[in-house]
Amino acid sequence: MRLVFMGTPAFAVPTLKALHEARHDIACVYSQPPRPAGRGQKETLSPVHQYAAENGIPVFTPVSLKSPEIQAEFAAHNVDIALVAAYGLLLPQPILDAYKLGCINIHPSLLPRWRGAAPLQRTVMAGDKETGICIMQMDIGLDTGDILLQKNFSVPRDFDTGILHDKCAAEAAPMVLQILDQFTSATVTRTKQSEHGVAYAKKITKEECKIAWDLTAEAIDDHIRGLSPAPGAYFLFNDEPIKIFKSRVAAGVGVPGTVLDSTLAIACGDGILIPLEVQRPGKKRMQTAELLNAYPIPAGTKL
Repeated sequence: MRLVFMGTPAFAVPTLKALHEARHDIACVYSQPPRPAGRGQKETLSPVHQYAAENGIPVFTPVSLKSPEIQAEFAAHNVDIALVAAYGLLLPQPILDAYKLGCINIHPSLLPRWRGAAPLQRTVMAGDKETGICIMQMDIGLDTGDILLQKNFSVPRDFDTGILHDKCAAEAAPMVLQILDQFTSATVTRTKQSEHGVAYAKKITKEECKIAWDLTAEAIDDHIRGLSPAPGAYFLFNDEPIKIFKSRVAAGVGVPGTVLDSTLAIACGDGILIPLEVQRPGKKRMQTAELLNAYPIPAGTKL
């Protein structure tokens, strides 16, 4: 099938790779423009742009899809369908209507739960025990279109957002090939989204990354896993943000936010949180014992 692929981050690369290796006719790729990255702030191609460039696929990087000129250029590719995976730009109605089969989107949650910008993080932060991938026909709403294909899977308690990201990216690729086969054979089924259980995955803010120790230890552990590997949940010690990337929960009591012993066990609203992997500003991630050897946080400290 002849198509346009629209995606930007690493999440979208396995699907683009699967389409390319299955010899679908990829007319071009749309991706976010190159951005400064790293210490030298060198202009860097997105992961999708890089894959496309390495494989001879033309790439377009408009900063917006709102202008009539950009929309006419998009329509002129003369393809059957557009596949969208974490592209990062809103698609106006003329873009949605440009092709015979419209635009379909890969969404990493069980819609209508976690519509919006940060479904992976919100799934883990909420402690959801199940999630999945939805292949959705896009409409003008925020992740409100019909579901074409869905796959459910569990979210073990040792998953952080990084692990869930990789699983969803891997699961999505064969699903997209399957839905293209269904379009080709005219066997696609469409299911309206439920009006019940709607939840919005708003963007992660810097303010919510600070740990609230009056929550339960389990809720804080969910919060930490949801913000790992980025941007990272943190607490303040000596006005310095210390990020926690891994932790475990234990039974116990104490004044919330109080360091209870030399292992950095911290009392929560209910239970105790024991950080396992941490990071000081400008330093590498390390085991908690390694941090404490160089930077003691005494028992009795109120964080």
